[in-house]
Amino acid sequence: MRQLSELDASFLYLETDTAPMHISGIYLFDGGDSEKAVSYSTFVSYLQSRLHVVPFFRERLKHIPLHLGRPYWIDDPDFSLDRHLAYVKLGARNDVDNLMALASRILQEPLKRDRPLWHITFVDGMAGEEGKDNSFALIVRLHHAAIDAFSGEEIMGKLLEYRPEPAVITRPRPWTAKPAPSEERVLLQATANLARKPFAVAALAYNAAEATTRGLVQRYLHKLPLPFPLFDAPHCPFNRQITANRSVLSCTVELSRLKTIKAELGDVTLNDVVLGLCAETLRRYLDQQGSDTLRPLVAMTPVSVRSKSLRRATGNQMSAMLLNLATDEPDPALRIRRIHWNAIASEPYQEAIAADRLTELVPSTMLALSARLYTELQIAQRYRPVFNLPITNVPGPQVPMYLQGARLVRQFNSAPLFDSMGLVVVAVSYSGHLTMNFTLCPDVVPNGDQLPTLVEESLAAIEEAAHHLPHQSSSEPPELNQNLSLADEALNLLEGVIQKAVARLRR
Repeated sequence: MRQLSELDASFLYLETDTAPMHISGIYLFDGGDSEKAVSYSTFVSYLQSRLHVVPFFRERLKHIPLHLGRPYWIDDPDFSLDRHLAYVKLGARNDVDNLMALASRILQEPLKRDRPLWHITFVDGMAGEEGKDNSFALIVRLHHAAIDAFSGEEIMGKLLEYRPEPAVITRPRPWTAKPAPSEERVLLQATANLARKPFAVAALAYNAAEATTRGLVQRYLHKLPLPFPLFDAPHCPFNRQITANRSVLSCTVELSRLKTIKAELGDVTLNDVVLGLCAETLRRYLDQQGSDTLRPLVAMTPVSVRSKSLRRATGNQMSAMLLNLATDEPDPALRIRRIHWNAIASEPYQEAIAADRLTELVPSTMLALSARLYTELQIAQRYRPVFNLPITNVPGPQVPMYLQGARLVRQFNSAPLFDSMGLVVVAVSYSGHLTMNFTLCPDVVPNGDQLPTLVEESLAAIEEAAHHLPHQSSSEPPELNQNLSLADEALNLLEGVIQKAVARLRR
């Protein structure tokens, strides 16, 4: 029995009929080098033999009455693989465009809560790179309560193979569901967790105060602007109430082009370049729609803390950073340097507390109610958004991957939308390429099908601007490190004050 974190549970409470909270992947496999196509029955046998590497595939939710505590993951005694698989045979229209249209329809369907929260659709008869219809695709849905984008990529890495030779499919390992805990035990555990809440509040208050102060000290001592206008992101066409309609659009670029830009700009990261590409694409889109671009967009960029805290194998292990995308800067190369500065200024907030602790102050009953009220009262329509869209950059394997001899040639990824967030960008790298994935609600993002074309135009503009921009060995302002000793001294004094205050709270 494993309890969901507050962050994991929040994705359950946010889910509605028009906002399913699952992360998705569309994986296209080419069977051109295989002696025979991978059949659906072969895939089922293969998956059965690999279920043990992903335990949550056999786990379902157990809720606590009245939302007195967060749900638990328990073994599903009625687990049946057939309930999580579907088969689709494409006809003459078997290209990537129709695959994405099919995936967009499937993504509109919420996962059923009475079973483990995942589903795979096997799409047969896809046209391969050589024109043969022996390729196939997988449309994978995994609930955000169980994984984040980073752990989802890890799961697919465990299920796939790194050699072109098909592995021998072994018999499934024996598995018996562990007995579900009694209602009395679950309620007793929930009561104990509530009793510990004051101590969690004190610890969180200390971390939040220390992080905020560190950010303020760096702002004034280092003369850096705040990295984002809090609760003051500009309204955009995609910051409106969404419907159930979904569309997934993608564009692939060579990683080598992004690395060349990074080298030309100096001390910036590859992630800065990816964010700069997103920013230029969004700026061009807003220009096309006649929207105001004088105020910079603000992105929420999830950051994996898996390397910092190996607390569990799956679930959401993220921190988040609000980042000014500097879309008010007309030069797309100089904008990347500004994004880098903004990221440096945001680090004190991002490193302060993992995102799964941000909701610890709120009881589960209040968290569930507030999530519903947020949608039903259309709060997103009445106030400026905290941020305009999420942008996630997930590094994937840079070597080819296979499934029973069929090579993974392309992958597309999708993230959930919710009210006021009608557009999300997921960038995933694989085998020397970066795929920019746009998940959007077409009812609130007009002409969203232009985004993939704008990516290529934006990349060409950045390359041209970076080539003519003077090289800079360090993208940090020279005054950034001048007052570090003074800042550290001030923080040390403040830390002592806060520790005394927390000690009094605990007493």
